[in-house]
Amino acid sequence: MRALFIAAALFAAAPALADTPATSLTLVDAAKAPAGRTIIDGAAWRCDGAQCTATGGASQPASRACRRVVAKFGAVAAFSYRGETLDEQALATCNAA
Repeated sequence: MRALFIAAALFAAAPALADTPATSLTLVDAAKAPAGRTIIDGAAWRCDGAQCTATGGASQPASRACRRVVAKFGAVAAFSYRGETLDEQALATCNAA
């Protein structure tokens, strides 16, 4: 019976997980990409060359999340956090911080 309740809870949560907005970035220097998973403010980042994606993450503005990532990975050419994409001006500000 307990297994049935757990299965039902997981099944109910599946659509919510599918609707999670995308979180991704493109590094300026692919050589600075971490080799494994890196957790920043609850977001688990994985990189394949200069392209990185994340799952999870704290509820915060994309600009703040960008600054935190740039502090660890270096400059970014593109940044999208939980569905919010930074424009060129916001990227320049993030990279300068």
